Amino acid sequence: MIVTNSNVFLLQTKNTAYMFRRLESGHLEHLHYGGLLFPNKNDCLNHLDEVAAAVAPKHFNGAGNLNSYSDEYSSVMLEQLTLEMSSFGKGDIRDPFVELTYADGSNTVDFLYECHKVTDGKKPLSTLPSSYAEDTAVLDDKVQQLVVTLKDKEYGARLKLIYSVFPECDVITRSAVLINESKEDIRIDRILSTCVDFNAPSHKFTSFHGRWADEMGKYESICSGGKVVCEELAAGESGSRSNPLVIVSSPSADDFSGDCYGFNLIYSGNHYEALSSNGNSMSRFVSGIQPVGFSWILAPGSKFEAPEAVMTYSDKGMNAMSINMQDFVREHIVRGTWKKKERPILINSWEASYFNFTQNSLLSLAKEAKKCGIELFVMDDGWFGKRNNDTSSLGDWYENKKKLPGGIKELADRITDLGMSFGLWVEPEMVNEDSDLYRSHPEWAVTVPGHPHSKGRNQMNLDLTRDDVQDYVIDTMKKVFSAGKVSYVKWDMNRIFSDRYSTALAPDKQGEFQHRYYIGLYRIMKELTESFPEILFEGCSAGGNRFDLGILCYFPQIWGSDDTDAMCRVDIQRGYSYGYPASTIGAHVSACPNHQTLNTVPMETRFEVAAAGCFGYELNLCDMSEADKKLVSDQVEYYKKHRKLFQFGDYYRLPDNSYIIVSKDKKKAVAFVVEKNARPNNDYRCLRTVGLDDHKLYNMTGRKVPHSLKDFGSLVNTQTPIHVKQDGILHTIMDKVVNMSGEEQKETATGASFNNHGVALNSSFCGTGNNEGTRIMRTGDTRLYLFEQA
Repeated sequence: MIVTNSNVFLLQTKNTAYMFRRLESGHLEHLHYGGLLFPNKNDCLNHLDEVAAAVAPKHFNGAGNLNSYSDEYSSVMLEQLTLEMSSFGKGDIRDPFVELTYADGSNTVDFLYECHKVTDGKKPLSTLPSSYAEDTAVLDDKVQQLVVTLKDKEYGARLKLIYSVFPECDVITRSAVLINESKEDIRIDRILSTCVDFNAPSHKFTSFHGRWADEMGKYESICSGGKVVCEELAAGESGSRSNPLVIVSSPSADDFSGDCYGFNLIYSGNHYEALSSNGNSMSRFVSGIQPVGFSWILAPGSKFEAPEAVMTYSDKGMNAMSINMQDFVREHIVRGTWKKKERPILINSWEASYFNFTQNSLLSLAKEAKKCGIELFVMDDGWFGKRNNDTSSLGDWYENKKKLPGGIKELADRITDLGMSFGLWVEPEMVNEDSDLYRSHPEWAVTVPGHPHSKGRNQMNLDLTRDDVQDYVIDTMKKVFSAGKVSYVKWDMNRIFSDRYSTALAPDKQGEFQHRYYIGLYRIMKELTESFPEILFEGCSAGGNRFDLGILCYFPQIWGSDDTDAMCRVDIQRGYSYGYPASTIGAHVSACPNHQTLNTVPMETRFEVAAAGCFGYELNLCDMSEADKKLVSDQVEYYKKHRKLFQFGDYYRLPDNSYIIVSKDKKKAVAFVVEKNARPNNDYRCLRTVGLDDHKLYNMTGRKVPHSLKDFGSLVNTQTPIHVKQDGILHTIMDKVVNMSGEEQKETATGASFNNHGVALNSSFCGTGNNEGTRIMRTGDTRLYLFEQA
């Protein structure tokens, strides 16, 4: 809902309100972002001015060495105002929203209110991906858009601030469009997407950082003065180093309480998020394109669109904020055939064979997967050109006939004849020097002419700022995706950028390279996903190096991390949960010792961790024992039974790295418990749920975890009349005939009981005995508990 009387602007969702007003000077003063200001919608228009006056800060005049805006408005001092948009030159010296250099060299920018317009629905950006709204929403849930136009009367520039209100998921988005209506070029040095000022210092800034194979670590800082920054400075991607998802909250806020503001950016390139606090006891949050390395020459009559920023608020802690974000991503970012469609269980060939495979070896793996109930077979890297390692052939998207004599078509036909779907891996944004493509078009590689180039994984980026390169990628990928019955595509991008330069851009426009690259990439993705709407696309960039809302506008899921170690994935996937739903996160069961860490955890743990996402396997089933293949079959059966819940339920974080996923109708839930540090004689553990319906009665059932007699080692001798050598012949025979299934736990209670107190889990093994009720959870063990309405 958007209500305005042309002086005050109120943007209200189901549970939140955002308010700003137009000052007499023409500046926009931010007044409120938080809980509802008008619980009764009918009162809005009649009392806008009164409420705005009540909540607005009361400023004093003549504040020391602050600058007055002008002689006409001498009491307006921009540094002490909470502003909707900020710039340098007229007294505001805080982090600016926009920096421009005009043709005369001036960088004083003075945008003032000109007009506004409110419309129903959501108009998309024309050059960048953005959120969208369905036309089927009821009146109270309808998305509305506010466009406020500002003008710098001195230089013929206009700035449109665009606000979109998504009532049902408590989200407001912001973006900006700069228009050059003068007769000379304007250089954009910085243009961000959102700016929120707070009349208080000392907020907590939560951001997510890491590196390849160790993404989404959660970090917290209290900003009581100065600035805290989350940014991807030069990698050219949204980044494993710093994800664009950040949270600004009260210092004591946690998953269950406190004021929390969630922010994200619908963009895949270098980004910038900063929280600063100044001497006037105010804070400012800004987010948008990374200014470092960016510039844009805006010609007369042209416009520039900034990416869309996403904002949500909750006074009930980070879990509630996360549910808002997850709902928004599912409903207004992900689109197309796979928006609400359950994702298939897949097996990927990468960790099973890497580059070393033949058509027959792939078919053998597929046949074993089919026996286990797996639905989709994915052929990973190594199928094209002369690709036997990572030094050659990127760009040469034709089949390696030594590996695939009948090409993609024959292999896809053989796979589909088994009753499975077929998918493959591509990396279209890259080129190797040892490739036919590079030999034909060296100018298509991103390099600085005449200078040495820094490579990553023996490869270079293709220059997607060029239309001819975009056309090549589109045409070659269309041929690949049409070569056989392709149902799934894993789209990879395995290096960051260096030596950013395009021979197609003038020297003074090289600062436009990175943004133009993503405009080109988004054009490619849009055309391919619209041409192949039935294909399930999964984004990947050396794992989670480009896990962002821009990619999710085209690809409904993204590979979470190249690290498949279950204990690492507990933390990585928990990090993603702060802003991304489980249906967007690719997660696989892999072999042990793990190929990234050499850690070993039980097969059950690997399954239960990977279940909270788009689930699959990445190991060699052909080498597994029949007993382990039976475990896989049981896991697949369990996941299929509860797949909709795992992928599309509401994900709440619980203490001690646990979680619970609750169906939207609250009739069903699954909770996950992990033991990261087993201690002796630590008998009591309580599982306290979140999100169940207090008024419903639930049956809780623990998943029975298979155990092996060998898990007890030499303790077997406390129960046998003769000595049994650990791991010896007799021990092995006994293990095959003795059933050691895990504990069974069943409880019935109200949702209120589970939510407000919790359920005591069965007593744990403590070295002095074991029975059918003993909970055995070693370091690295996990357990799933299913809740179903009675």
